Amino acid sequence: MEEDQELERKAPGRRAPAAGGGERRAALELVQAAGADGRCVTFVLHDEDHTLGNALRYMLAKDPAVHFCGYTTTHPSESRINLRVQTRGALPAVEPFRRGLAGLLGLCQYVLREFETSVGDFRERTAAGGGDEPQARV
Repeated sequence: MEEDQELERKAPGRRAPAAGGGERRAALELVQAAGADGRCVTFVLHDEDHTLGNALRYMLAKDPAVHFCGYTTTHPSESRINLRVQTRGALPAVEPFRRGLAGLLGLCQYVLREFETSVGDFRERTAAGGGDEPQARV
């Protein structure tokens, strides 16, 4: 049992405020095998589920520096995912993880802008009496 505890090294994660202003806990933890370099890391994301896990896995899998990326949910009643990233060469796994998060944020911002533009266009058309049939933008 003690050997199992030595196999993993947990790095402190980013702290996030708890609901109700109570005790704070890490929103992100890094777990890697004892003696392993930073090329193979498991990121534990608290208060997350398949929504972020699958999207982030997709973004990371597109990165040519990533050799393996996969995620699991710990249990259906827990809102936590384990995202495993292994890189090629000497690149630490934290770098593609950061790039994946930044890319996903950019994609979400783009989708939000397009959605807001489409809603604005629809409201203008309906206010002008143009009907409520949405028109495809080209």
